[in-house]
Amino acid sequence: MKIRRHNSWLVRAVVLALISAAALVATAPVASADPVYGTQSMAYSGVSNPPTSDKPQSKLWWNDGTWWADMWKTGTGWSIYRLDRASGTWVDTGVVNDVRGSTLADTLWDGSHLYIASHVVTITGDGTPKPSLSGQPAKLYRYSYSGGRYTLDSGFPTQITNNSSESMTIDIDSTGVVWATWTQVAGDATSGFTNTVYVNNADNEGANWATPYVIPVANPNPAPDDISAVVAYGNNKLGVMWSDHLTGAMWWATRTDGTAPNAASSWKVQPAIQGKGQSDDHLNLKTLQADSTGRVFAAVKTSLNDISPDPTLPQLLLLVFKPGTGAFSRSTISVAGDCVSRPQIVLDTQNNLIRAFQTAPPTSVTGCAYSGVAGSIYEKTASMDNPVFAAGRGTPVIQSASSSNMNDVTTSKQSVNSTTGIVVMASDNVARRYWFSDRPLGAVPPPPPPSSGGISVVGSSTTNAAASAGVALAAPPGTDSGDVLVAAITADLSPSMASVPPGWTAMVNGLSISSGARTFAYYHVVGAADPANYAWTLSSAVKWGAGVTAYRGVNTTTPLDSTIMTAVDTTYAATSISLGSINTASDGAMLIGGAACDCGTPVFSAPSGWTERWEAAANQLAEEADAVQATAGASGTATWTMSAARAVAVWRTALKPAS
Repeated sequence: MKIRRHNSWLVRAVVLALISAAALVATAPVASADPVYGTQSMAYSGVSNPPTSDKPQSKLWWNDGTWWADMWKTGTGWSIYRLDRASGTWVDTGVVNDVRGSTLADTLWDGSHLYIASHVVTITGDGTPKPSLSGQPAKLYRYSYSGGRYTLDSGFPTQITNNSSESMTIDIDSTGVVWATWTQVAGDATSGFTNTVYVNNADNEGANWATPYVIPVANPNPAPDDISAVVAYGNNKLGVMWSDHLTGAMWWATRTDGTAPNAASSWKVQPAIQGKGQSDDHLNLKTLQADSTGRVFAAVKTSLNDISPDPTLPQLLLLVFKPGTGAFSRSTISVAGDCVSRPQIVLDTQNNLIRAFQTAPPTSVTGCAYSGVAGSIYEKTASMDNPVFAAGRGTPVIQSASSSNMNDVTTSKQSVNSTTGIVVMASDNVARRYWFSDRPLGAVPPPPPPSSGGISVVGSSTTNAAASAGVALAAPPGTDSGDVLVAAITADLSPSMASVPPGWTAMVNGLSISSGARTFAYYHVVGAADPANYAWTLSSAVKWGAGVTAYRGVNTTTPLDSTIMTAVDTTYAATSISLGSINTASDGAMLIGGAACDCGTPVFSAPSGWTERWEAAANQLAEEADAVQATAGASGTATWTMSAARAVAVWRTALKPAS
């Protein structure tokens, strides 16, 4: 969303202030606390929009053992660039397509040809709609590839439509027909505005376009701010998805290849999701042509944060279409309290993972005023077969130490594996520079490269029990050999710990919060043969809450980089509790700490500049948070705050980066 998002925040800010929802209150970025992730690339100027936008589009592709990108070259136009991995730079191939600075593009490499669909951009909004402009043609460029060079095919570019649009995507079906979709706004302030979902198709691999037409389904008229995307799937199917604020839906229209393109009988339409606040104008579609089930994966954004201040409501969702049942499943990628926006997904066939990328505030910022602001780019992963994402923003992959303006992540339509590795790109549209992240993908994911800045978070998980002596914690998704796990447990009625899983070391061993509760904390270096679940045993069956976070890039010989400090307030009158400064020995150490109370209500806010990784509630409350300290030395005081008076205990230490 654009203007509507800002208007909704004005109302929402008042509500947040009234209920003291501290988790969503903005914290000023502290640039010096933000490590660098990814690589800064070339500067740009003369282009109207961030060159890695828009949300459904892909700017990168893999071909002939190399990553390529459609990038804006100042003074020249949109050009094909090749990634030189040895030097970590993008190299201009000299092949220029569109020279118009008012355009954006979607790219597709189908194994035989490179397709670039370039359209003139008109950004519209629900509050101030702008009509699409005629006489602004969208063009399809088709290139052949040989000997390391792309050559524009005869007769290209061809014209897809004569109108501008906010976004446009393309795909090619099993019969060689290229498809494009976009939304087109018409009208004026007097008569009103109408937004319409359009499609067009071209046979002979994009050479001969039909006349653009409205997708022939019921009610193809979403709000002015809504957009659409197209994807080929299941070997002989095509789908178009569009957002629709007016009905609170993400609509999904499908057809079989070879049927009449613009006949209503060829298309079926259904909601992928529908309900109040379930739709926003952010969507990204991916599929695996080799997938025998024909699944389609969609990362979408909700508008739930516009209608409720609840930070636990879903902000980004993963929708999975299963043609066998004709239905969508859904799972939460991130919640409103994570302050995330603009998702893109990549399918990792090497590890059977969905890799979700999103914009969120930088690592030094724990909250935000509203989603949709620039910051850093984060990655989260989940199994394709069981897409459950861990809590939090994920692992930062693109971040600057001096600018909190990363946004508009983009990557490839193609799946990735150990041969391709994974490359994503983003824009800093304040400094006007490209940034990118390039890293390998093996059967065992490697630790972050040196440019990513040391320790990173792999994932977290939490669990609770009404009454049990056994405490079971699953390793967070993506955990691998060499990672360091940090777990914390808060238990009712002051039990002791009867047994600890092999290889775990106690940092806090039964710190008494009061006569009613105790808290424990442990760390563990993951081995090659570690189980998927870890089990502790309390001395009696009680209510408990617990969680675990996985860290990568930690020194596995000496994981701790400082002493362990604790503090307790047993008065049941505390609304905050502080721990004094600790001294870290290494640059880039990860400060870690946790809070616990004799309560079951989530009441904690992490120290300023820290990121809360999880908060286990409902039985006994345990919490864990962290923050990178760029320079060795005194860390300063850390203060946890509570929304209600409690008996409380806190602990903190630091993790040492791998040398």
